[in-house]
Amino acid sequence: MKQKVTESIIQQGMLPLYFNADETTSVEILKSIYKAGVKAVEYTNRGEAALSNFKKLVAVRNEEMKDMLLGVGTIKNLQQAEDYIAAGCDFMVSPGFVKEVSDKANSIGMFYAPGCMTPSEIIAAENNGVTFIKLFPGNMLGPEFLSSIKEIFPKLLFMPTGGVDTTKENIEGWFKAGVCAVGMGSKLISKKLMEEKNYEAIETITKQVMELIQSIKK
Repeated sequence: MKQKVTESIIQQGMLPLYFNADETTSVEILKSIYKAGVKAVEYTNRGEAALSNFKKLVAVRNEEMKDMLLGVGTIKNLQQAEDYIAAGCDFMVSPGFVKEVSDKANSIGMFYAPGCMTPSEIIAAENNGVTFIKLFPGNMLGPEFLSSIKEIFPKLLFMPTGGVDTTKENIEGWFKAGVCAVGMGSKLISKKLMEEKNYEAIETITKQVMELIQSIKK
């Protein structure tokens, strides 16, 4: 499964991430991005309703989108990791490197991407068996940061998250620096579109960004 998640994220060149307190809205967003061609998504553990919403997403996925990989983000401790593993998540993402979560993922062969912003954090993660690093916050670090450190970590895959824009210039800058994908949250699935329940627009934008990324990767 770890390899499957890695390949899926690399293939689509991006990892969409979102959270909405409303269960129905969460489900409809999942359906829209799936229609746009997304096969791996991160649902963020950011509110009281996150876990119960996630269980619903898993149920809908099992019925209607069997090839969709459902990950969970903002995992900050072992308890949260265990709750979401029990709920059926396919992979986990954190805003920082959490050793207990990394150990748990290793023990069950699950993909885990910790957020790192310094070489020390990246080294700690690598030494603990992590192969995929989320550069966070991406807008604070910038592509130059990755260009400067990439040679020290030839075996690692990098994905910036936080402030990655939907523009060609921004995405291209990251890919030129050597990322394998970009994590995209509010710039892709905006608060405004969620509030308006404009699922069609979410689908259209997601499709456009995915096509843009494929053209950049070529």
